[in-house]
Amino acid sequence: MLLPRRAGLALAAAAILAGSASGCAKMDATLDQAWVQVTFSQNTTVAQLLRIQAACSHIPNVTADPFPRQHTALDLAAGVRYNTTNATDANVAQLQECLQKFPAVVGFTPTDTGDEGD
Repeated sequence: MLLPRRAGLALAAAAILAGSASGCAKMDATLDQAWVQVTFSQNTTVAQLLRIQAACSHIPNVTADPFPRQHTALDLAAGVRYNTTNATDANVAQLQECLQKFPAVVGFTPTDTGDEGD
């Protein structure tokens, strides 16, 4: 009867390891994300933000986070975050070049999830 018990333990251990491996893959995918945080001057309106976002939406492999439905002064001060996880350095440079055309843009900060918490 010892053999079936060991087989059961081995199956349980294999299941735990398989679950851990898939959890690691999900964690790696999360850690491999990259962003650009774009900040705007204090007097920037929602209409201006939407116009800027639309003007720079053509850049390949770069997507802006959608604005919250309810816009507040704090939302505007926080700026817009662009997902650049799949972007090349050239794509990020294109985004920066596009955004620099607008005087309302006052900050451009590339980050990745490895930078968070520092």
